[in-house]
Amino acid sequence: MRLQSLMPAKSIAFCVLLGITCGNTAYSFSGNQVSPTIAIPGRDTIPGKKDTTLAHAAAPKQVAAQTTLSKDGKINIRPLSFTPFITAQQYVKGNLAGVYVQEPSGEPGTDQNLFVRGIAMPLLSKRELFDNQAAVYLNGIPLATENPFAYEIQQYDFNRIGPATNLLATLNIDNVESIEVIKDPAKLALLGPVAANGAIWITTKAASSGFRQINVNAYFGFAPQERVTAINGVYENNFRLPFYDKYGTLADRFNYPAYLKDSSNADYYGRSNWTDLYYKNQALYNLDLSLTGGSDRANFRFFGAATRNANSADETSLQRYNASFSINVLPLSWVTVSSMINGTHMIRNRNRNFVDRLAEARYLPDVSNPLPPNKSVYSNYLSEFDENVKDDNKTTAVQGYFNILAKMKGVRYNGGISFDYNEGTRDVFYPTQLLEGNNFVSNYFGFNQRFIFNNTLGYTFRINDDNKIDVELGQNYQTTLNKFEYAYAYNGPNNFIKLNIVEGDINKTNYLQSQGFDVFYHPSNQKAAVASFFGKAAWNYKELLDVTAVARRDGSSVMQQDNRWYTGFGLSASFDLYKALLKDSRALSALRVSASYGRNGKLLSDDRFAGGPNYRSDLSWTGAPSIGSYAGLPGISRPYTAGWVGYGIPWAYVEQATAGVEASLLKDKLQVRLDVYSKTDKDMLLPVPVPAEYGYKSAYASGMDVNNSGVDLTVQAAVLAGGKHKPALSLQANLNYNKNELKALPKGLNQVVINDHLLQVGQRIDAFWLYKNEGIYNSDAEVPVKPGTSQPLTYQGVALKAGDARWKDVNGDFTINEDDKVLSGQSLPKVTGGFGGNLAYGSFNLDFHFYFALGHKLLNKYAAQRLDFINTDASSGIDGVKEITYWEKKMDLSGYPMYNPWSNAIPYRLDQDLFLDDASFVKLRSVTLSYNLITGWKGMGKSQVFREATMYVTGANLFTITPFKGDDPELVQYNGLYTGAGLPIQRSIILGFKIAL
Repeated sequence: MRLQSLMPAKSIAFCVLLGITCGNTAYSFSGNQVSPTIAIPGRDTIPGKKDTTLAHAAAPKQVAAQTTLSKDGKINIRPLSFTPFITAQQYVKGNLAGVYVQEPSGEPGTDQNLFVRGIAMPLLSKRELFDNQAAVYLNGIPLATENPFAYEIQQYDFNRIGPATNLLATLNIDNVESIEVIKDPAKLALLGPVAANGAIWITTKAASSGFRQINVNAYFGFAPQERVTAINGVYENNFRLPFYDKYGTLADRFNYPAYLKDSSNADYYGRSNWTDLYYKNQALYNLDLSLTGGSDRANFRFFGAATRNANSADETSLQRYNASFSINVLPLSWVTVSSMINGTHMIRNRNRNFVDRLAEARYLPDVSNPLPPNKSVYSNYLSEFDENVKDDNKTTAVQGYFNILAKMKGVRYNGGISFDYNEGTRDVFYPTQLLEGNNFVSNYFGFNQRFIFNNTLGYTFRINDDNKIDVELGQNYQTTLNKFEYAYAYNGPNNFIKLNIVEGDINKTNYLQSQGFDVFYHPSNQKAAVASFFGKAAWNYKELLDVTAVARRDGSSVMQQDNRWYTGFGLSASFDLYKALLKDSRALSALRVSASYGRNGKLLSDDRFAGGPNYRSDLSWTGAPSIGSYAGLPGISRPYTAGWVGYGIPWAYVEQATAGVEASLLKDKLQVRLDVYSKTDKDMLLPVPVPAEYGYKSAYASGMDVNNSGVDLTVQAAVLAGGKHKPALSLQANLNYNKNELKALPKGLNQVVINDHLLQVGQRIDAFWLYKNEGIYNSDAEVPVKPGTSQPLTYQGVALKAGDARWKDVNGDFTINEDDKVLSGQSLPKVTGGFGGNLAYGSFNLDFHFYFALGHKLLNKYAAQRLDFINTDASSGIDGVKEITYWEKKMDLSGYPMYNPWSNAIPYRLDQDLFLDDASFVKLRSVTLSYNLITGWKGMGKSQVFREATMYVTGANLFTITPFKGDDPELVQYNGLYTGAGLPIQRSIILGFKIAL
């Protein structure tokens, strides 16, 4: 909603420099330039634009499609509405400089990772993964996300318990007005601790006045069946036999895997035709409609949508339903009341992987024989899912606000309440046929709830025509509650009872006791509150110089009592060089320089640190998560284990600085923005390992510092101007170069080893810790012998022999151990970005968009496990589980050395640079051809009914260019491991139309 018509122009407050929101209070900011406007949640006004009144809101004009890339941290939304992308991460992927998105699986609705200007801490587990995510704001509301505390009751962290649905899949792009990334330190300082990792700012389309407007966007398409190379027992047998011929003994041949021994077994050696059941064409569709209108005193907007996104693999899909309603009311000429509510319901059809099912059940049957690649056998397996398995996953999310904006005699007030609530349920039942005579049931209910109350008061001092100072004070109070109730049970009476039934009569002695299941119950909740007070002053001199200072005081309930509060601050300045010094330049038409500095506190995601000294103990068997009770008695602690927490934990904080230049050249045909930045996260907590006799594995200590530095570059060029019977071509690109470095460890340590990670001061935090592979020992004589002895080189006490890997003895002590591991490569790309363009001719528009990530590595666990088949087959753990995709050739393994797989040195171990592969890639994310019926069809062009009528066809994720020999280098886990288990990032083709009435 726009407010400029509601008051005389001379009394409109000089808007502050920062276009961001504390709670629901919005500020207009564009490239560090002052914008004489006022904004309210859910709708930004147009800086400097006149006659954008509530009563005279102009109807949108027909515009040509443009590339999704854009400058100044904003995305051009319109081209994205022609694509089948469904998550906020997919919307920004490759479209914003400094933003990197990980998509480990193409399964619709799964979690994706969103990082802004690198990661703040090492990704040791999925807890750190959550703590590194950028905040996402919807109409000024910082969206509540899942809390990682649920992982601590899980034996495996493949997926979080519950529906595990991406909560940023709730937004329909046709209801989005703008998306931008906030990286400026002063802006982030005003946003506060929630935005310590950067922020993605999303604004939905809002109510506006005028004659009713109806917009419809609909598409239908399909995700085509993946074409893969299926293999069977013949291929696997031919792969293994050379190892047996070269290194195998008679005993090894007697122990040949049972499923490969009999070549006449048609299940394994017959046709490998399972792919027709696993990979199928899947339908995609979307239908959305919006209705907008009203008077100058009251107006509204309604939006509704139904969307289906699917993957051709394993019949996975996400069904989404959206509804949104916003209304603006002006009871007085100087008061505006606005409100909005969004609702989303999602139903997710999950994969049928063995690993996900067995990890959920915490039960591993005999996995020595994989499921045969035969179609008839695999169909019998799938029929168990259709007839007996229950796996319901549902997620509901609601966001809303109620806001009051008032202005009288130069004083402005903006305040209100807002909330975000999402809940997920999952009901699972696995029959005895899938668990060797045992059955399993689990039920999950969890929610994340956030409530915000904020008020701001501002005033603009107009000293003279050249100097203006805007001052604003405000408060913000935010509460967050994360809760889940989870129960799993075994040994049900039969496969027909798929629910854990309890006695519901409170008067009976067995009230709430299970009837026939062995139940394990895990309830938990976590609360956090943040109280904030802030002040801001912005000075503008002659529309040339802008200076803003920000200070805020934040108190958090999850901090210890002697460190409840933190003071953050920011300072930014920008200067228009073009207006001041270069107006006569023929080459330049704009040139502005800027600099910004800020410090911002960082919130903890676990409330246990507020309690002072404590640690959590196990109440279970070694290696498994603790149980909540024993023999009917409750446990003495919350049901999970973590390290010792002591006194004196201060606020961690991020300190960052950036300097930039923005230029327009060649009569605005070429526009460039370049930013150089340095960001250091300081005093962060790290679980430092302690001796075993302490009784716990680690003790949390503060003092870890990590620096990210780099460059953001955005370029936009109008190559061909176009005209009647002439093509128009525009190109855009964005690029980020980022480098991280560990600056300090707690307690003055220079290095620390945590599981398979070495953290060393001065090195990257995402580097792999590996043995350096230098080939193979072809004979025993090639193995080095320690001078003066007959002792050959050993691996942790095992003498190396012919057929073993030749690992470099870095320290020269003739023993290969962890002291010889070195930091190699990095899991995060050095360079990320995107490029694309728009070619327009007549009524046709062609959009294309590429996405790239360069300079990073992946650790190929898939190759290591296939080559280490002796140990993989013998494994009784989750790594020994083979999916049906085991019978799919994902890469050529012939280029690896032929080691002895029976060696006690385990020459195909994963932690060596033999399996470190280049993961760089360039992808064609989307290409769209659209046709404007209004300009192309004379009859429709003369109609007064249609404001827009466009037909389009889009192809998404059509091809990838990469040196990686596997299926897709993007299908990598957060820690850089490639397992080959991720569903392909789906290619898709859609045909649709847009109509505006």
